[in-house]
Amino acid sequence: MEPFTINCAVLLLLTSNCFIWSSSLYVSNTAAAATPRRLQYLLEPPVHTEVAARRGDNATLPCILRAKPSHYKVKWTKLEPEPSGLENIIMISNANFFKPYGHLGQRASLQRAHTMDASLLLAHLELQDGGRYRCELINGIEDENIVITLRIEGVVFPYQSRNGRYRFTFHEAKEACAEQDGMLATYNQLYKAWTEGLDWCNAGWLLDGTVHYPIVHPRLVCGGDLPPGIRSYGSKDKKRDRFDAFCFTSQTPGSVFYISGSFSFDQADHACKDQSSELALVGQLYAAWRFQNYDQCNGGWLRDGSVRFPIHNPRRNCGGIPEAGVRSFGFLSKTTHLYGAYCYR
Repeated sequence: MEPFTINCAVLLLLTSNCFIWSSSLYVSNTAAAATPRRLQYLLEPPVHTEVAARRGDNATLPCILRAKPSHYKVKWTKLEPEPSGLENIIMISNANFFKPYGHLGQRASLQRAHTMDASLLLAHLELQDGGRYRCELINGIEDENIVITLRIEGVVFPYQSRNGRYRFTFHEAKEACAEQDGMLATYNQLYKAWTEGLDWCNAGWLLDGTVHYPIVHPRLVCGGDLPPGIRSYGSKDKKRDRFDAFCFTSQTPGSVFYISGSFSFDQADHACKDQSSELALVGQLYAAWRFQNYDQCNGGWLRDGSVRFPIHNPRRNCGGIPEAGVRSFGFLSKTTHLYGAYCYR
């Protein structure tokens, strides 16, 4: 029995040592994996991790080399994939050539303010340009990258069908926003709007196919006594489920103006055309309110057949609501109701 006891002891000792060595190796490898590799060629952190601009502006997304390998390429990519699932490459460049790709590539160039500058210039920004961008330096089998966020400054507005509440499928909501000079808002855009005071008790689609609504002042019919925040229904069936829409728009190249009068819808349309303009879209009115501080205490027709008015300086006889915003009378009879006209040119 004694040799067996000794062998077991030796075996236990060897097993213990093996476990300790394996554990040490695992901890060492885990620690190494948890420590991000220091970039050798790209400046990190970048000059700005977020760049903000408005629709129509030009934007520069910074990417600076701290050292230059002998042979390399720079590739800029928008991290949101194309609908087909393909990588959304904007451009690939080296010292001798520049190759643009896709819709963004047509408006892209490298800044090249100096020999170490690989910053991306995007011209004539569009609503859909917001998102995360990756600057990647490719050096043989090695590559490094940094990520920059481009935030389009704008305004979120709720929108519903003229046929009533909760009538849009996801794709119908997307089309409705586009028809009003906007796009479906992202969650981050809705969240920012909520922090700025957006309070809306009807749920609406967002760009990712989820459904939410923002509540600043909790009340029984809007989630009960839950604290203020973004109420969420999560992801919904894009073809079957129906809700309103939260749209996003930004500054416009034109301007909105009001024509006073008692017009039917058709008369308002003609009044705008007589001024070499057209009835304004809902998104255009919101943009004028947000970026031009537009304030007009009179209801007026818009192109979708709704009647609204923008209030930048709240007062008792202009809707009676203490917060600034665009007031809505909804969709009224185009023949029996008479209002002024909001025109855009």
